[in-house]
Amino acid sequence: MSFDELASRGERLDGELIGLDGGWYLIRVDGRAYPVAGNATTPFAATTFFDPDIEIAVEKPMTLPDLENRVRDEFPSENYFYAIRVDGTFSQVVTRSVPAKEKPYPRLALVTANQAVFSFKNITGTAVGFWSPGLAKGVNVPGYHLHFITTDRTVGGHILDMTLAEGTVRADTTKNFSVVLPSSSDFPAVDLTVDLGSVE
Repeated sequence: MSFDELASRGERLDGELIGLDGGWYLIRVDGRAYPVAGNATTPFAATTFFDPDIEIAVEKPMTLPDLENRVRDEFPSENYFYAIRVDGTFSQVVTRSVPAKEKPYPRLALVTANQAVFSFKNITGTAVGFWSPGLAKGVNVPGYHLHFITTDRTVGGHILDMTLAEGTVRADTTKNFSVVLPSSSDFPAVDLTVDLGSVE
């Protein structure tokens, strides 16, 4: 699916993807953010039109687990999806990205074993992503999945850890969920009955 098509909806793994304020960025294995053309394609993305109904002001430092628990306390139900956006100043952010892979594609557990890790200090930026309910298992990872990009859109990645010094957290309760499956010739032959999270 192309990024132009994704925008209208709100083939290989190569880095970490972030969509924010109408722009798409690919965080490659060097940790830098590269703008993505609208006609480029992606094997997977989760998107929404962000219309927040939860807002939390953070005025003192919060670790990632504390922040996640604080936001989760505001959820009206854990049976919905929630789009998350955190804007602010971060005391520290630890992110990762993964190198491009070629066929035969390894499982994600093996890909992340070769991840590159980056650490940023006293930086402004935005963390975005989703909290997915347990019913999403197999389609997405239940719980939080957040990516980070700096205010100047130069570096970022998949968040492994962070401390928010101050900022604003917004969440959008997302009750509509649709899935578009791949149309490539490879997808029908994949055995999806096995545990794809394993390394074997």
